[in-house]
Amino acid sequence: MNDRENPYAGGGMTGNVTFGNAPRGDTGAGAAAGLSAASSGGDLIKDTTTAAFTADVIQESRKQPVLVDFWAPWCGPCKQLTPVLEKVVRESGGRVKLVKLNIDDHPAIPGQLGIQSIPAIIAFKDGQPVDGFMGAVPESQIREFIKRVSAGGGKQVEDALAAAAEARETGDPQMAAQIYSAVLQQEPEHVEALAALADLLFEAGQTDEARSLLDRVPEAKKDAASVAAVRAKMALAEQVAGLGDPAEMQRRLASDPDDHQARFDLALILNAQGKRAEAADNLLAIIKADRSWNDDAARSKLLELFDAWGMTDPATLAARRKLSSLLFS
Repeated sequence: MNDRENPYAGGGMTGNVTFGNAPRGDTGAGAAAGLSAASSGGDLIKDTTTAAFTADVIQESRKQPVLVDFWAPWCGPCKQLTPVLEKVVRESGGRVKLVKLNIDDHPAIPGQLGIQSIPAIIAFKDGQPVDGFMGAVPESQIREFIKRVSAGGGKQVEDALAAAAEARETGDPQMAAQIYSAVLQQEPEHVEALAALADLLFEAGQTDEARSLLDRVPEAKKDAASVAAVRAKMALAEQVAGLGDPAEMQRRLASDPDDHQARFDLALILNAQGKRAEAADNLLAIIKADRSWNDDAARSKLLELFDAWGMTDPATLAARRKLSSLLFS
């Protein structure tokens, strides 16, 4: 059969076909599972059959979008489109999967969907067709199409990040790290996931690995608040490393409450131990006693701590109120 005799042949025709979006209702855990599956479960590209269509497309599309390539061996435009389509799908990092269906061998599915011209690409989400195009379109249009149909994954990523944060808060850093890793498998340059995972690694003593993750942050986003917080935390830890024994600082302060250097060093050590409120109180005590000590070092360090803790951290909010009271009272 040639293209002229083929009732599905589309020649050079191109166009977008929108079928309507299905409702989405992923939970955080479900989103994380979906992300993981999209990144590591099975091949990104496969052939399917009428019998396997439900598993390969309908069920799989509940995890991430699945593109179905309706093609035939005699279709010239199909031979042009498929290699480019496969290339872009592989480069998409698990955002979508590609399933190919030979309409000569399996005509029932394209008949049910009303496919009348090939090549035809239909995107499925949550078990339903949601978008598509026909014809051998340029690579740029394929990339834009994949970007469009995978955009709904933003909610999935958002839910996964929320689940990771909850796992961390409830004392399960390993689960949090697994979820962040799943997000990064799908979106390797996701800034919040990079920063959060780097923070977890740093707290686990894996400083080199944490630095490597932060190095992956795109240049344009290196000043993001979450990234700056982790870098500040790491810098503070380096400063604290050679400060000495906190008990000695306490002894010095017991004999001389105005030993501001001892109090300053103690604040850094307390912060490294996770005692944020106590660290802030010691720096505030220096500011109250002598605002100009060491070129305003106590206030400058307190502001650095605010950056490291984050603007909404309870310790930041409490200490900022106290600082404001000292400075403007």
